[in-house]
Amino acid sequence: LPLHAHVTAHKVSNTADTRKSFPPAARREPFHAGSNRVSGAIPLPSTLLSCTAKYTMKFSTAISLALVAGPAAAFTASSASRRAASALSMGDSPFFSSDIAKALDKEIEYSPGKADTEFARKYGHLAGADVRTVGEAFTQFTDILGTPVNALYKGICTDLVGSLHLIMVNARFQRDPVFSLGLVAALDLVLKNYPEQDTAKRIKSAMITSVGLDEAEVDAEAAKMEAWAQGKSKEEIASALKGEGDSMLAEVAKSVKGDEWWMYSRFFGIGLIKMMDMAGVEQDMSVAYDVMEEWMGKCLEKPFYTACSDSDLYFKQKGKLDMMETMMKEIEIREKKRMADRLEAKAEMALKAAEKDEKLQEQVDAEAAAKEKVEA
Repeated sequence: LPLHAHVTAHKVSNTADTRKSFPPAARREPFHAGSNRVSGAIPLPSTLLSCTAKYTMKFSTAISLALVAGPAAAFTASSASRRAASALSMGDSPFFSSDIAKALDKEIEYSPGKADTEFARKYGHLAGADVRTVGEAFTQFTDILGTPVNALYKGICTDLVGSLHLIMVNARFQRDPVFSLGLVAALDLVLKNYPEQDTAKRIKSAMITSVGLDEAEVDAEAAKMEAWAQGKSKEEIASALKGEGDSMLAEVAKSVKGDEWWMYSRFFGIGLIKMMDMAGVEQDMSVAYDVMEEWMGKCLEKPFYTACSDSDLYFKQKGKLDMMETMMKEIEIREKKRMADRLEAKAEMALKAAEKDEKLQEQVDAEAAAKEKVEA
């Protein structure tokens, strides 16, 4: 027989075997709309069908809510009825555990500053507050300065304004004498070799004012902290950082330890490095790393990894600035040498011109004397 005849016979035999395997009551007419039976299949109970449809619909609703909740929450506020309905449908559905349902409901019901946490209770009132941008801070810095920044210093000044502004607008930040000491030390280090020192002072003033700080207060706090640390040993400073005693540094340490949400800043770390220098600690990257780990981790009982990283960065940048200082001094020496050479050349030319004029005058005098003799 041809191949299609074999296939047809196989189909017929399979259909016959299938019909034999079911009782006559199971072989019904073809499926019609509104019917719960399918041709050639066992009829499903109506309760099972309704339960399956119910949970299928609930599963689809839960998935839809989970996909739509994130984008929709950014533009519209969810109504109370919708939140209640989503919570009910996901909580009753066997396809979701209670943890997943709670997480999705929490995402749908999220409201900035309204979380049931200590952090939200402390800072929740700041939700939605207007915050200045870095661009606005730099614009104010430029307006206050009123003069262009030297090309070699433009990049570092931009970075300082941006990082200082982001520190100041953080709600967790609290200024203290260690921060002020670090800020003044950093600006002095950066602007130490600025070509025009009058402009360097104006840059410092504009930078501090543009972020909302008072220059006089910052300088006064830094001076007091530096005066206290002068002559202290590393052990004495470590003791004060543990909160022992009634010194300025001990008060700062007590405030830091008592604030769960205290915010470390890069200038606080530079302030500690400045005190290391005054305490006689070798200004080396590896040595300062170990001291910073001890002071931040063991004394202040705060994470020290960022502070140690900032310490390494400080010494790297200091090395670059020292190289820049050396280069500028070499340039200055070369310029002075060139100027001296030019002045020496001018002096030689003036001397030669004077000698030439003197010889010329002698010739004129000799000719005049000879003429007088001839006339006599």
